[in-house]
Parts: sequence; structure tokens; C-alpha cells
Amino acid sequence: MQSVRPVSDLRNKFSEISKDVHESGRPVILTRNGHGDMVVMSMESFEELSFHSEVLAALREAEREAALTDERFSLDEVLAEARAATASTSGAARV
Repeated sequence: MQSVRPVSDLRNKFSEISKDVHESGRPVILTRNGHGDMVVMSMESFEELSFHSEVLAALREAEREAALTDERFSLDEVLAEARAATASTSGAARV
């Protein structure tokens, strides 16, 4: 269940809100004049949300690109390319 609180609680009950978002792992919705105004979440939750958003955006882009071509790659080809890219990056860092 979502936690919804007035925005004034951010000032008056900050420690309580901080404890809530860290312990529950869920964001707290803050309202102003009865309407949603902002969301407070732990840094860990924010980073997880950001990661999932980036992965989803990358998958959507891959689907768009796939729709534009019939060219496909096998798993072995993809892994070989990834290994080559990793090796060239690692080698450049040692120089």
C-alpha cells in the first residue's frame, strides 16, 4: 500500500519519512492542497528504478532497430563481439 502524506510532513516529520522509505523500500507520495506534488524515495530505490528504466529504454531501442532490418546475430556472434570489445577496452587501459 502506498504511503501518502502532506508535504508539510517532510519538514515536520522528516526522520519518520526517511525511516519509512528505507525500511519499506517504497516511495512516499507527498501532497499539497490534497493533490500529489512530489515523491520521496530512498537512494537505493531510486538507483534501482533508474537502472530498470535504462534497461527498458535500451530494449525498446533494440526492438525499433530490429524492426528496421532483417539482420540477426547468433548468441555466439554476440558473445564474440562482446569479448572482443572487452578485451580491447582492457588492453587500452593497461597502456
